[in-house]
Amino acid sequence: MPRIALVTYRPGPEQSVDRDLPLLAAELERAGAEASVVCWDDPDVAWSSFDLAVLRSTWDYSWRRAEFLEWAARCATVTRLANPVDVIRWNTDKRYLGELARRGVPTVPTSYVAPGDLPELPTDRDYVIKPTSGAGARYAARYSPAERDVALRQLARMHAEGLTAMVQPYVDGIDVNGERAVLFYGGRFLHSIRKGAVLAPGVAFDARKVPHPSLEPWNPTQAELAVAEAALAVVPGGPDQLLYARVDLVDGADGNPCVMELELVEPNLFLAAVHPGSVPVVAEAMVKAAG
Repeated sequence: MPRIALVTYRPGPEQSVDRDLPLLAAELERAGAEASVVCWDDPDVAWSSFDLAVLRSTWDYSWRRAEFLEWAARCATVTRLANPVDVIRWNTDKRYLGELARRGVPTVPTSYVAPGDLPELPTDRDYVIKPTSGAGARYAARYSPAERDVALRQLARMHAEGLTAMVQPYVDGIDVNGERAVLFYGGRFLHSIRKGAVLAPGVAFDARKVPHPSLEPWNPTQAELAVAEAALAVVPGGPDQLLYARVDLVDGADGNPCVMELELVEPNLFLAAVHPGSVPVVAEAMVKAAG
């Protein structure tokens, strides 16, 4: 009987609870595996006792990236970690978007402002500032050119905390067609969702936001699938090593899909909320990966 760890975190009063975990644990048991829901930073967990450790909802990693990566490296020495630690290290820093763009993958244009850099902020359109290591719209905000002083205060706050910022044009297509997420599990397409815009004008960067508003099922177009697969082809080591992947897409200025983010660490799978029928598929892929 394979032993599988579903790796999560300890949510606080303002952090999300992973509603998919009970569904997955029960389905793994039905599939003949022994499933354990464990926190990544629990010092009492014997990771070597598992055949597979799957990162499911370690949604506090962006606050503690260095600590999280150290744990992942240790865990990977005693069990199989999904996804692999090299992929985790690469994907926890959104400067990978620059690599996707250089490799010809349609991507939301992105510039980076590290501590000590002089920021160049757009003067002709709305834009977004967010950290290169972040999740759940943490420290993300939308600005108009007239709000430059407020944006600079956000950058100063982020830099004081040692964070590098990303600056992106606000993609107007989100307000019309939303953001789509294309998910893969076990090397094949799993399902897709669409959600509404997350960043509203005037909402402070440190305010709590709903990261997945107006969720609904979505049938991806061939163009969306092609962009998603092109993005995954750039992943270090190639896509074949990935147990799971989520590619977040929006319509670019030309109306064609482009990559907003590539989620390879702990993506929400939207099982309980939208796609409960995918639970057996995910569990089957985990059991297979556990050998």
